[in-house]
Amino acid sequence: MALKSSFAACARFLAAAALTASSLAAVAADPFPSKEIRLVVPWNAGGSNDISARQLAQLAAEDGVKLIVENVPGATGSIGMTKVANAEPDGYTIGMGTSSTLALIAQGLTPLKNEQFAPIARVTTDPLILLVPTSSPHKDLESFLAHVKKNPGKVSVGIPGNNNLNHIFAVMTGRAAGVETLPVPYTGGSKVIADLAGKQIEAGVLKPSESKSQIDGGLVKPIAVFANERIRSLPDVPTFKEKGYDVFPYGPLVQMAYLVAPANTPPAVREKLIAMFAKWLQSPKFKASSEAGGAVVDNVTGAALASEINNVQKSLNEVGKKVFVADKK
Repeated sequence: MALKSSFAACARFLAAAALTASSLAAVAADPFPSKEIRLVVPWNAGGSNDISARQLAQLAAEDGVKLIVENVPGATGSIGMTKVANAEPDGYTIGMGTSSTLALIAQGLTPLKNEQFAPIARVTTDPLILLVPTSSPHKDLESFLAHVKKNPGKVSVGIPGNNNLNHIFAVMTGRAAGVETLPVPYTGGSKVIADLAGKQIEAGVLKPSESKSQIDGGLVKPIAVFANERIRSLPDVPTFKEKGYDVFPYGPLVQMAYLVAPANTPPAVREKLIAMFAKWLQSPKFKASSEAGGAVVDNVTGAALASEINNVQKSLNEVGKKVFVADKK
């Protein structure tokens, strides 16, 4: 009986060993990625984040990786990012987070938490600019602010999303004039620029990459930059700071886009994602295209990106509270 039991135990061990060997062989024969990766962009097609995602898809294709861009707009990025948070943590669904979603988290306007994501790589940081239609009678910041002051609460300023950095700067534009503006939220930057060029709104707060072609085409005109320094691709556009207006009274703000996977994505898969996207993001083609549009591309990945996200979140926790609470009173 003891001998039979021993043989049975041995058989079970050998079967388990064979199964383990089979699994390891399957993993080795099927390395990540073995199928397409879906990149969720939580904004409309045509905006700066969508443009960056599609550039990455082209670069991925050159390396034999199929990257499918899926636009899931709504709720200032929350709908798309919720889809990413709830996806299978296998590396085949990732998303493009932004400072806009962090602003919602700061205000408790979304159930999302940063802990639901595994940071992969920062895509860009983007200064924001104030634009008007080229046919606007207000050709510079001083003229526009004088107009805002004469029309408190009535001057429409288009913004992609709501309760985000663009919204904060739309509010701060009014405060520079000592009054309030009328922020008008859209589901993406491409919608803002279309209505701005069509003179349906009086101004817009956008990234340079969302408006560069319309600027070059003479449809819209940038009149100020929400930053401490001018943008290299728009050297003639002054900053609010040099004009004597402080749009960072509660601390520095950074508009950034970054890639994340669902939390609990296996470390080996995360490292592979980081390596792949770091290569594509740091490619001369991606950097040249992004920087021509006014964005900054750096090499921040993994734990370093997690730290950056936490820093921006802390700043927004303070700034958003002061701007939006005061704005609602």
